[in-house]
Amino acid sequence: GRETGWVSFTVCPDTKKETLQAVITEGTAKEATVFTDENRSYLWLESEEESRERKAVDHSEAWAEDRDGDDIREVHVNTIEGIWTSLRNRLRLFRGVHKDQLSGYVAMFELAFNHDEVGPEVLRCMCGA
Repeated sequence: GRETGWVSFTVCPDTKKETLQAVITEGTAKEATVFTDENRSYLWLESEEESRERKAVDHSEAWAEDRDGDDIREVHVNTIEGIWTSLRNRLRLFRGVHKDQLSGYVAMFELAFNHDEVGPEVLRCMCGA
């Protein structure tokens, strides 16, 4: 979230429209703005029946765009690109991760990213205590 600074990851088996649509509709509010790249699998977000707003960045043209003319670049990729780079660097330490185990590694990265300090309270929650 832009206000909280927290991230949430979902490991998807593919980038088909049906897969992404299920993840987005289950994981976001109906009034959410979904920031995407130009992947055609997100076109369903632009249908008249869909309540979520889509803002897409064309990586070949700009790194940030001011779409409404208020001099604020509301569509950009720097934040998420930095987070993906951090995740990729973390996974690189393991010299490859089996796809069946990827979601566990990603969950641990998410936990570390979202908590400045992993103390006893967080560990108790992780252990179900």
